[in-house]
Amino acid sequence: MKAGDIVEQLPTVTSADLVSTAVRLMAQAHLPGLIIVDERSRPRTVLPGTQVLRLSVPRTHQEDPALVRTIDEPHADAFWQELGDLTVGDCLPRPPARPATVPPEATLLEVAALMARLRSPLVAVVDRAGVLIGAITLDRLLRALAAAEPGG
Repeated sequence: MKAGDIVEQLPTVTSADLVSTAVRLMAQAHLPGLIIVDERSRPRTVLPGTQVLRLSVPRTHQEDPALVRTIDEPHADAFWQELGDLTVGDCLPRPPARPATVPPEATLLEVAALMARLRSPLVAVVDRAGVLIGAITLDRLLRALAAAEPGG
C-alpha cells in the first residue's frame, strides 16, 4: 500500500490565519495537528496539536505553574478565546521547522518512519511540484497498517 492510497483531504491554515481559527479547525475536524501552507498550497510546516496548543497558551502561563493556578475556572476554560489578532505566523519558529512530506508513491513504512523521526502525528502528501495533495494522520496510518495485518 502507498501513501496515495490512504491520503485524506484535511483542512489547512496559512500563516495569516488566526491561532483561534487553527484551534477551532483542529477541534472540529478531530485533527492531531495542522498543515501550514503557503499561497501556492505548498506545506510550510506541520504543527502537531501540542504545538498548536502551545501557540494558544500565553508564554507566562507555560513558564509559571503557580500563575496558572491563580486563574479562576471560567477564565481558565476560555483562555484561548482571548488571543485577539495573534496569527499562526506570529507564533511560528524562525525559520519554521521542515515540513513532514512524502510523495504519493511512498510506502507506509516510509510514512511511519518519517512520523517517528519527526515526532509528527501528521504527514503532508505532495506532488512533484511540492503542492499539497492531502495528508495522512497517525490514526489513518495505524488503521491502514492494522487492516494489512494477516488475519486483521
